[in-house]
Amino acid sequence: MMQKPRVAGHRESIFNNEVVSRFELYNSLFLTLPFYKIKDTGTLLPLFIKHCEDGVKTHLAPSEIIDTFFAKYTQVGGAKDVIDLLFRFIQYIERQVVLFDAVEDASFSKLNVDEDTHTLRLMLKKSEFNTELHQKIEDLIKDFSLRLVLTAHPTQFYPGTVLSIITDLTAAIKVNDIVSINQLLQQLGKTPFFNKKSPTPVDEAMSLAWFLENVFYFAAANIQSEIDQDLHEFNILSKKIIELGFWPGGDRDGNPNVNSGHTLQVAKTLRQILFRCYYRDFRKLKRRITFRGVEETVNKVQDVLYRNAFDINVVPENISASLIEDLHLIKSTLIESHDGLFADLVDDLLRKVELFGSHFASLDIRQDSSVLRATHAYCRQSKPIVSLFPENYDELPEEEKISQLSFKSAKLSYTGEPGPLILDTLETIAKVMEIQHSNGELACHRFIISNTQQASDILQLIELFLWNGWDESKLTVDFVPLFETVNDLQGAAKIMEKLYSHPFYRKHLESRGNKQDIMLGFSDSTKDGGYLMANWSIFNAKVGLTAIAAEHNIQLAFFDGRGGPPSRGGGKTHRFYASMGKEIANKNIQLTIQGQTISSQYGSVDSAGFNIGQLINAGISSSIKERHNILLDPLHKDVLDMMAKDSFDTFMALRKHPLFLTYLERFSPLTLLSKITISSRPVKRSSGEKLRLEDLRAISFVTSWGQLKQNIPGFYGVGTALKNQEAIGNWDNIVKTYQQSGYFKTIIDNCMMSMSKSDFSITAHFAKDPDFGDFWKMLNNEYETAKEMLLKLAGHSALMENYPVEKRSIAVREKIVLPLVLIQHYALEKLQQQLDETESQSYEKLAIRTVYGIVNAGRNSA
Repeated sequence: MMQKPRVAGHRESIFNNEVVSRFELYNSLFLTLPFYKIKDTGTLLPLFIKHCEDGVKTHLAPSEIIDTFFAKYTQVGGAKDVIDLLFRFIQYIERQVVLFDAVEDASFSKLNVDEDTHTLRLMLKKSEFNTELHQKIEDLIKDFSLRLVLTAHPTQFYPGTVLSIITDLTAAIKVNDIVSINQLLQQLGKTPFFNKKSPTPVDEAMSLAWFLENVFYFAAANIQSEIDQDLHEFNILSKKIIELGFWPGGDRDGNPNVNSGHTLQVAKTLRQILFRCYYRDFRKLKRRITFRGVEETVNKVQDVLYRNAFDINVVPENISASLIEDLHLIKSTLIESHDGLFADLVDDLLRKVELFGSHFASLDIRQDSSVLRATHAYCRQSKPIVSLFPENYDELPEEEKISQLSFKSAKLSYTGEPGPLILDTLETIAKVMEIQHSNGELACHRFIISNTQQASDILQLIELFLWNGWDESKLTVDFVPLFETVNDLQGAAKIMEKLYSHPFYRKHLESRGNKQDIMLGFSDSTKDGGYLMANWSIFNAKVGLTAIAAEHNIQLAFFDGRGGPPSRGGGKTHRFYASMGKEIANKNIQLTIQGQTISSQYGSVDSAGFNIGQLINAGISSSIKERHNILLDPLHKDVLDMMAKDSFDTFMALRKHPLFLTYLERFSPLTLLSKITISSRPVKRSSGEKLRLEDLRAISFVTSWGQLKQNIPGFYGVGTALKNQEAIGNWDNIVKTYQQSGYFKTIIDNCMMSMSKSDFSITAHFAKDPDFGDFWKMLNNEYETAKEMLLKLAGHSALMENYPVEKRSIAVREKIVLPLVLIQHYALEKLQQQLDETESQSYEKLAIRTVYGIVNAGRNSA
């Protein structure tokens, strides 16, 4: 039976008219700009794109596609001229990606409305005549919060200059200002897209601070204002909902280039940027408040803001409380003596000071447990505590080890030179206290322990604080374990049980309001066990950790380490939170936003406001309903247990394949990523020559598969798992689980998104490779199996059928960067040949340059 053709929906029509058509219009303008050798490039690029598409359809190798193009359409002769033209193609395509981003962002408000009908306002309206619901919302608001944490992962390529152009270009496109668009495209063509040198941790912080200053400062305040108004209307006391976190300068896990000096410098810079934002707002406010009775306070506030914003000699301290007090005084005078004129402007600034304090965003410290253990071992050799620990302390069983910890404050006399990581740990512990004094406690109050494997990893860190200047009664620090691997996730609840039962740790939690943050990492768990096992392991860990916290009366907050793509926990993130049942703590949503997710979902005030609102609505609606999560019922749980195991086994078989890493090194730019000047962070954690999978950073792992257009971490094993269930006659149960569980449906939908960004036809010529042909066929077969089974499960005829606009956006972006993918393969293929040093460097640069545009086009592809 033939399926009826689907009629394009309203959003699709808007997308085609507002985005695709306008992009084609402005792109034609872009191709005629007066730049170096523009005539040839502008004429040849459309021909090259078409030639690439035709070549891929016939499964030609990239070298065949590019060689035949040059033979047919150009008189270019030598390799140098070929490389030169390919570089100009890359420069064009990079900027076409930016143009498409700007056009899409300009149409954001027309394309996006709240997907959920469960907004806070609608829920409040329902509670008008429902006392029980009204009380439930009021109780929830007291505890609810959303923390977005910006992280310095190396996939946010655009420097501040380009981000500013994108912002201005988006604004011009909104009003179809052709003159400005033309000028901005010219500026874009002449502006470098990347730095010649790798950024320092402070450089990375400044790059991301652009989003704090230009986006979050306004978007967070706008959302908080809406919340305040809604709650006030329904007689519920408002509170601060939104919190911002920051990792650049504080995250040193696997990044030896971050030191305590960077941490302090970033904290100072965030403070200064914030006060410049406050000063900018206050100057506008002062132009309106020209009445008698407020002059003295207005001048006082302006002077304070100016000194903290621009005077490098000012002694920094947390002045947010006194600033709030003065602003309230100004507001009171306006209300009492001037009919409340412009009191709303004061309210706006007040709201921002209440949100951001003197710090702007909380700077998290993160370090690996192995470094912290080594630091504890170094300190144990010092007087006066050296006699408290047996020499074989590190070899003791966990219980005995914990029993040796005394938690006594001490001033240590260190002996011997500490290594650089140990020294940084000790200095950072001291800097946290300094930052809290200058910017407020919230400026730096969390220490995240990566690779937490036992309770002593947390308890030993507490001792390090007590040995390095901190007092037990003033330990204003939260210790956050990070569980990532499949094994660590399975043991997480037992570790937290030990901590909650430990007298000292329990006392510390009481001093922190009986609140515990726990971070769960998607990236490494996906690399460790595959897409489905990672998601299922995290789900089960959350259930177990929630139950243990409830037993001990602890308010638990999960901090989700989510990357951009589904394989790193991204995708339709808010749907994960909306689908949580009462068995998973969900009142405090915390997640990382990183890479292209920052610019794609939070790159403008409109998009940031929309996505912040989506997350808040998801968390509140989930908590209000408190439905039982049906994945915990035996029928559904057994199904997911079996599928996760089958998927895990399939993924592990792939990982253990002798060609697994070799294939990735040979056909992707993995070995070249360390030469890309976009990050202070190494590609791998160890410094050894030989690449080991366990040392490879998850972001490099995922990025490499994304460059290949195969996205293995986002789907591999899912198809086999579904096929196996069908084979044993369990298909109806799978369908039932998909239809009844929002969580499982989101996993499947995100998997389809990963697959939509895959295109095995680009690498189909690998099938003929004598060494890697069978391996490629194995990858392709799993892709085809997954596609077949996922479409059958969803009842669809195409991937992402239920997200037509997003699907179309992906298709346009993939078409734009197809030539980049082929140029990359072409350059990597050339590098396998015997080349002189000059030729080798040229092809390396060619391959490296393609990475930027491919990742930027994916928006959440790394």
